[in-house]
Amino acid sequence: MPREARIVSSTNIYHIMLRGINGQRIFEETEDYRRFLGILAKVKVLSGFELFAYCLMGNHVHLLLRVTNEPLELIFKRIGTRYAFWFNWKYERTGHLFQDRFRSEPIESECSFLAVARYIYQNPVKAGLCLRAADYEWSSRRLLGCGDGIIDESAMSMIVSFGDISAIADGMCDMESINNLRNRRDRLSDEKVAVLINNICGVKSTSSFQELPKTEQRMVIQALRKARIPIRQVARITGINRGLVDRWGKLESITTNGCDK
Repeated sequence: MPREARIVSSTNIYHIMLRGINGQRIFEETEDYRRFLGILAKVKVLSGFELFAYCLMGNHVHLLLRVTNEPLELIFKRIGTRYAFWFNWKYERTGHLFQDRFRSEPIESECSFLAVARYIYQNPVKAGLCLRAADYEWSSRRLLGCGDGIIDESAMSMIVSFGDISAIADGMCDMESINNLRNRRDRLSDEKVAVLINNICGVKSTSSFQELPKTEQRMVIQALRKARIPIRQVARITGINRGLVDRWGKLESITTNGCDK
């Protein structure tokens, strides 16, 4: 079945999203976030696009940019190839890192630009990682107005005013965001869960975990579920799909109840 053609923006501005294959993490450590930003900066110079906003989450990336010299496909081939090659080398893994093609949404108006910028800035807030967008380390919101070299602030100011950007960037947190953060505080962070996995089976990354025998993977996942680590978080960190995580977790409860004969 042929791929659906991308919708072309008359302004050449797009909201781009890159997601890890099967929702898996594409950033395991601080070094990974920094490496991706370094590659982004180098490709930006090479391809000549303008970058207005970014946010790097554990298993996906949001970018707001305007193409100038090169098409989106070439830009993200450069970015994806460079980062995937380095990530696979570092974690001794093979195969695709990103899920399908990157997603692109054309931005046709100032209103759409502001809405997408706010969405990108608020991503970690909605995920319960922080209460203020400016507190998240891997987002351009933190350095908005500070002359971050990778962000084209002068070009952005020709599209929208910094007053408008600042006004929408740190909207009041709703109760959902506050409750998400409270729930996260009651949970172990991804980093702490990774340490827990390392303590159990001696592996430090998603790719290493996937090389374990299935019986050992199941044992680890059962231990994580017994420790009340959420299914979505277990799947994200281990790279095992949520359905299997749920099934293996239930096997633990069946065995415990003496029904697994």
